[in-house]
Amino acid sequence: MSRSVMMFQDYMGTGLIMAWFLLSLVYLFLRENKKQTRILFIYVPVVILLLFLNPVFAQKLSEYLGDEIYYRILWLVPVTPVLAYTIVHICVSLKGKFRMFFVLGAVCVIGLSGSYIYADRFFAKAENLYHIPESVVEICNVIESPGREIQAVFPLNMVQYVRQYSSSVRMPYGREMLMNADWNGWRDAEKLCEAMEADVIDASELGQLARMTYCTYIILPQNKKIVGNLSSENYVKYAEIQGYCIYKDTLSNH
Repeated sequence: MSRSVMMFQDYMGTGLIMAWFLLSLVYLFLRENKKQTRILFIYVPVVILLLFLNPVFAQKLSEYLGDEIYYRILWLVPVTPVLAYTIVHICVSLKGKFRMFFVLGAVCVIGLSGSYIYADRFFAKAENLYHIPESVVEICNVIESPGREIQAVFPLNMVQYVRQYSSSVRMPYGREMLMNADWNGWRDAEKLCEAMEADVIDASELGQLARMTYCTYIILPQNKKIVGNLSSENYVKYAEIQGYCIYKDTLSNH
C-alpha cells in the first residue's frame, strides 16, 4: 500500500492537476446524464484508482510486473480528457462574457498548476532532427554495416539513444541497466557494464568481456582513464568522434 501511495504521489507532480481532476469527477457525477460518458469519465477512472491503491492487487501485480511497469497503470487514468470535457461541459452552460472569462481562467489555472517541464535537468536543446545527441548519430553512422547487424557497447549515457536512431546497431545491454531494473540477461553483459562504467578501466578485462558478448566495437569517452592497452585484446582505435574513441575488434569480419 505504501509503495502504491508513493507512486501515486510521484504521478501527481505538484498535486494541483490531480485536485482539479478529482473535482471534475465530482462535478460530472452530479451533472453528467449520458450513460456512456459517465462510464468512461467517472466509473472507469475511479475503478482504476481503487485497484491501483488496493493493497492486495498492488502486491500481486507489482511482484509479477515490477514497480516500473505497475506504475504505468496510472497512465490509463484519463486525466486530460476528463478535465477537458468538464471545462467544455461548464462552458456550454455559460453564456456571453462569462464563457470567455471562464475559458481564460481555466487555461491560466491549469497552466499554473503544473511546472515548467523544459527547466528539467533532463531536457536539452535538440542538436538535430532526431532529437538525440549528435555524437550518437555520427558514431552509429561510422560503425553501421549496410545489410548487417553489428554489436557495440556504449557508455550508459548513450544507450537510450542508440536504438532510437539505428535498428542495425545492437547492444549487449540497454535501458534496463540505466534504470537499475532487474537484469535477466547474460551475467557477462552485466560485468561488461560494470567494466565500462568503472572510474578507471581495466583494458584487459574490458576487451575480454566485450569479445565474450560479441561486441565488434567499444565506444569510450576520450577522457576516460584506461589501465593497459585494448590492442592487447585486439581492439584498436578505429575513429575519434566528438570526444569519444571507437575501438574495433580486428578479429571481427565486419
